[in-house]
Amino acid sequence: MSLRSPLARVRGLGSAKEGVQHWWMQRLTAVALVPLSLWFVAAIVCHAGAGHAQMRAWIAAPTVAIPMLLLIVATFHHAQLGLQVVIEDYVHHEGVKVASLIAVKFLAVVLAAISVFAVLKLAFGG
Repeated sequence: MSLRSPLARVRGLGSAKEGVQHWWMQRLTAVALVPLSLWFVAAIVCHAGAGHAQMRAWIAAPTVAIPMLLLIVATFHHAQLGLQVVIEDYVHHEGVKVASLIAVKFLAVVLAAISVFAVLKLAFGG
């Protein structure tokens, strides 16, 4: 039994102010993905039927590599943020929740790093 009031017990245990940043980052990445995705789809449609060498040369151009890198980073960050919300809302076992959050974040970082490496390798003539 505690002599502390209910207010004293919860004071300092409220919002950690993480939710607002998470919400904003999810919205900002979504907004960034709209023009980047439209650019990517239009570029792929324009290059339909192009050969391997043409596509390598296209991706190697700085005006293509930079938006491609932005698309990759925004996509994986947005996906990780969305999956985090789903896991936090629907996974109730604490151990499974923590393991899932770690796995999602790790997988997002690894896949983004592999994708960025591939674009940079093409951009710098590897």
